[in-house]
Formats: sequence, structure tokens, C-alpha cells
Amino acid sequence: MRVIFTCGGSAGHVNPALAVAQQFEQKHPGCEILFVGAERGMEQRLVRQAGYPIETVKVSTFERSWSWKVLKHNVSSALKLPVGQHEAASILKKFKPDLVVGTGGYASYPAVHEAARRRVPCAIHESNAYPGLTTRALANKVDLVMVGFPEAAAYYKEAKRVAVTGTPVRGEFFTLDREQARLRLGLLDSQPLVVSFWGSQGAGHMSDKTVDFVERWAAEGRPFHYVHAAGRDYEDMTAELAKRGVAVTDSEVRPYIDNMPVVMAAADLVICRAGASTIGELTALGKPAILVPSPFVAANHQYKNAKVLLDRGGVELMEEKDCTGEGLYRTALELLADGARRASMGRALKGLAAPDAAQDIYKNLMKLVKK
Repeated sequence: MRVIFTCGGSAGHVNPALAVAQQFEQKHPGCEILFVGAERGMEQRLVRQAGYPIETVKVSTFERSWSWKVLKHNVSSALKLPVGQHEAASILKKFKPDLVVGTGGYASYPAVHEAARRRVPCAIHESNAYPGLTTRALANKVDLVMVGFPEAAAYYKEAKRVAVTGTPVRGEFFTLDREQARLRLGLLDSQPLVVSFWGSQGAGHMSDKTVDFVERWAAEGRPFHYVHAAGRDYEDMTAELAKRGVAVTDSEVRPYIDNMPVVMAAADLVICRAGASTIGELTALGKPAILVPSPFVAANHQYKNAKVLLDRGGVELMEEKDCTGEGLYRTALELLADGARRASMGRALKGLAAPDAAQDIYKNLMKLVKK
């Protein structure tokens, strides 16, 4: 069996594809899996790190605001579409897939569109509560649309078939419990662990607020263990902390968290954005969180993701415009001091989890192949 997974732009698009790819490997030893992504997308690092081959197509984003600069950008992006489509056609002709699966991001459009044109079984998965432009554009072309949130199904009325599957989480997230993970990290005392991250691309103002958070944490004697992934803001953050006389280790503030399954399993509280992949991990592990949705994403979909969890009592939600480093720190301390509340939040999140999402998606996809 040969399967193409195509995705890009963010970990929220890539990680679900990796989770389902693992299912195919487990159930079909010897199957061939190929990823298709953008030339400079973060999928290059994530996919190769997971051990899968990846080929690229030329794609670019489309901006939804209006200005001459945006117009020029969108025209340039439109001109790349035929090029990306031709590259996708070449990849499909060479690889001869039995199935093509897109999990979102502009990079997924050419290969899925080409698969539909060639009548190769194809499907898309949308992790967010509000669907992205790419999945909406492909919805009436593919054989199956799968969604992570039940609320998202209403946006796909023209699709041939819609299945609510939840968002898959990689199997590595279920291998360790909290105590085992803490031992793996060398945390031998009783201090809780707070983990924060804003995404591999960094977060500008939120990174500035995190510097304030870290400064306050250090000034108060480091009352909890702390790990922050700064992404591309790492050098600026560490330089600013040094300027303020705050010394941090590489394990406390780092560019990336490459052992995320272990760190998340060990965490007592997570502070992060509200991307769909992260929400899938939080619900699967039942980890209480302070969510600060990115206001710079299409249709404010991260806020909608977070609101689903807030309404169930699983998270604290702060909008970026109202968020400060002091406010984050104070809220974190309040939650760490209230074990009963964190336990309640964890139960609420577990109630939203879809632990069998990867298997359900696999079963739905195999029905397409068998047809």
C-alpha cells in the first residue's frame, strides 16, 4: 500500500498526519508513506524528525485583508498555483498512491486536488472548530471530510460525506504517566512543572510578556519548575533576560521542545496558544491550561477552539490584548495552588478527548481504499 499525506504551515496540520501515518505503519508493515509539503514549511523538520520522506510543491499563502501590498502578494500566490499543481501531478504519477490524505495548510491543496482529478481515493481532515480555506476549497472534491470538532461539520454541507473523528494525537503522548515523565526529566522533588510555548515561529508580543513572566518567576525564587519553548524568538528572549540580570538554563528556556510527549506528560499546567493539535494533546492528556489564542489566524479560529474548552470548564482563556506577563504568572500560581480545581479541569478535558481518533480516521480511510 502507498499513502501520501500532505500538510503544512503549522504543527496543528502536521502532527495529526504523523499520528495517522503511524497507524498505517502498524497495521500494514512494509507500506510506503510519503509526505508532501511546502519548500520552507516547518513540516520539513517535523516529518524528517519522525523518519518519513517528504517532497515539496510550490505554494504560498493568501492574505484576507486589503492593501496594494496584499494584492501583489495574492497575485504572486495565484501564479504559483499552476506550478504547485504540476509538481503535485509529477509526484502522484511517480509514487502511484492508493490513497491521498490532506490535513490542512496551503501545502495540502495541490496533491489532494490532483488526487481528486485523477480519481485516486482522497480525504481531508480539519482539526479546527472553524475550517480553514484549504479544506473548504477541497470539501466538495474529496471522497470524505473528517473533522475534529462536531461544531465544524456544519460548514461542510456540500461535502459527499462528513465524519466527526476528533483530532489524532501521536502515540508517544500515551507512553508515560506523570511520575514516569518527571523521572525521565530528572525532576525528583515535589515542585510542580509549568510548560509554555507559543509556536515554533515565535510570538512577538507574547514572547515579550513571557520575559516579564520569567523575570517574576526568578525573582520569587523559582516556586515551580518551568520549561518554555521560544521558537525563533529564543535569542531575543535570552538576550533580554540577560540584560535584566535573569539567568536561565537551556532546559528552562529553549528554542524548541523536541521531547514534547515527555514534557507534556510531566506538566501540571500548560500555557500556550489554542491550535487544534495542541488542544488535541491537552484533551488526550487531561492537562489544565491557560490558553492565549493567536489573534492573527484566519477567522479567529484559535479563539473558537479555546472557547469550546472554556465552556466545558477545562481551561482558563486570556485574549492577547488583555494578557500581561504579570497576569499570566498570577493565574498560574492560583491554579497551581488549587489542586482540586486542576483535577476538575483535567476531567473536563478528558471528557472532550478522542483517544481513538487516529484509529477512527484509519478505519474511515480504509473504507475508501476498499471501495
